[in-house]
Amino acid sequence: MIPAEVLKKIRRIQITTGRLVNDVFAGQYESVFKGKGMEFDEVREYTPGDDVRSIDWNVTARTSHPYVKKFVEERQLTIMLLLDASGSCQFGTVNCLKSELIAEICAVLAFSAIKNNDRVGLIIFTDRIEKFVPPKKGLRHVLRVIREALYFKPVSSGTDINAALEYLNMVVTRRSVSFLISDFVSPDDFRKALSIANKRHDMIAIDVKDPKEFSLPKAGIIRIRDAEYGQEIEFDTRDDSFLKDYQDKAKNNFDQAQRLFKSINMDCINVSTDKPYADALIKFFRTRERRFR
Repeated sequence: MIPAEVLKKIRRIQITTGRLVNDVFAGQYESVFKGKGMEFDEVREYTPGDDVRSIDWNVTARTSHPYVKKFVEERQLTIMLLLDASGSCQFGTVNCLKSELIAEICAVLAFSAIKNNDRVGLIIFTDRIEKFVPPKKGLRHVLRVIREALYFKPVSSGTDINAALEYLNMVVTRRSVSFLISDFVSPDDFRKALSIANKRHDMIAIDVKDPKEFSLPKAGIIRIRDAEYGQEIEFDTRDDSFLKDYQDKAKNNFDQAQRLFKSINMDCINVSTDKPYADALIKFFRTRERRFR
């Protein structure tokens, strides 16, 4: 039973993102993610002009007549949402926390999937797998996925993207469309795991940032606590050299992730807490739709 306050928030998201899901994604969602493959339908007798490579030799041998396998395009998608719930996502200085933005994007994608009658699954991770909701169809299931995305409380605060990707490959054996939604603040190199996952699935990164991660105001001496590991540091924001080092490190981390996505031909959607995420999603869908025309 979903609590009334949770349903109220889900309903608010559904209303505020209704046009995004119904009008913008309605005609693009299916075309953007089509081409997933073919699945077996039936066998039928061979007719002149059929591809000989599709002959079912077992049936042909049993009946003494040539039969071919008939395939149909696999239309149903499996959408996997990989949600980063680490401590660094509990940060935001403008409209919301990064974690809140991540959860709402998950809700929009889940609503889009159900509109297309697709299966939706969820993996919530920190430096461990915190929660796995197997992919299924139906409104009741999607409401559960959204509830977990909005209100799940993780046990840990670290980040291990490798573990999330390895778990995805283990529990989802068929090709899926998988959204990895994170700020990609990770102490480990996840290039190899991401490259493997991107070959098995249609991986899409959604990189969530806050503007203060790139530029701090000159506010005198401040103390910052690492949300993932608890370390505290005190520094003077009036120190120009410190501010430059801070900005350079943030930019280098961002650029490194972007280069990684590009090097393995993986799409990336960049969103920020100070801008409407709908604009970035719409741009992605339209760009990708043009690519598949």
